[in-house]
Amino acid sequence: MGKFILSGFSDEFDRNFTNQVKGMVNYGIGYMEVRFVGEKNISALTSEETAVLKADLDAYGIKVSAIGSPLGKIKLDDDMDKHMETAKRVFENAHMLGTNRIRVFSFYPAEGKNINDCRDEVLSRMNRMLNLAEEYGMTLCHENEARVYGETAENSLDLMKHFGGRLKVVLDMGNFTLDKHDPYKAYEILKEHIEYFHIKDGTVDGCIVPPGKGEARIADILADYAKTVDKDVFLSLEPHLLQFTGLKNLTDSTFKYPYTYDTPQDAFTDAVVKMREILKGIQ
Repeated sequence: MGKFILSGFSDEFDRNFTNQVKGMVNYGIGYMEVRFVGEKNISALTSEETAVLKADLDAYGIKVSAIGSPLGKIKLDDDMDKHMETAKRVFENAHMLGTNRIRVFSFYPAEGKNINDCRDEVLSRMNRMLNLAEEYGMTLCHENEARVYGETAENSLDLMKHFGGRLKVVLDMGNFTLDKHDPYKAYEILKEHIEYFHIKDGTVDGCIVPPGKGEARIADILADYAKTVDKDVFLSLEPHLLQFTGLKNLTDSTFKYPYTYDTPQDAFTDAVVKMREILKGIQ
């Protein structure tokens, strides 16, 4: 049996990167998934700025489990050549930060189009990203997200099969739940392709709640995975328990927040505590 290793989107703890790193140290978490530094996404950082991040990480002994990139989070009629330049910057920054896992998405439809009618264009664009990722030694990990081609487990599986192992899954059971898909069924469909997990919880009526307090069946999914898959895997906390600027930029969905917190640090702490309670019942 493998083990679960906690990581997290530390920008939900604090936007200052040094504070992010210190926060992970205080939680006893040795990894983080890098996304925002201040108001800048990882895809917008220069090599010089990324080198400063690497120095902070090394000083505190924290490693990067993955890059929470925005790749593939554009419409199918957006400029793909420009997006490929963004991909190069993401891959270069990932190399500097010591990870080869890149979270990606599978594109939004152009205005007025149905994404399910756009499979060929999705596959073509994803193939371009994969070709470039392989030049840089990167592994692209697809996240199920509302309205992208791979929102459903069936479409995500289509991507995995088409690319024959070149593309992996980062399974977000909370997203499946919030998008009104059965999270456990989705897990069963995608299980053999999972590279790592995103941890958020929610309800089918649009509430985002701490891990274990919703309908995403986090404990059930992880318990089965621990019993049947013999490899270590990252659990990257992306709790979304407070609205924040980056989330507003990343999604146009309207969520409800039944749990209240005074600060982002309080919200992230609750997610860590609740996740560790789940893991106590599994490992």
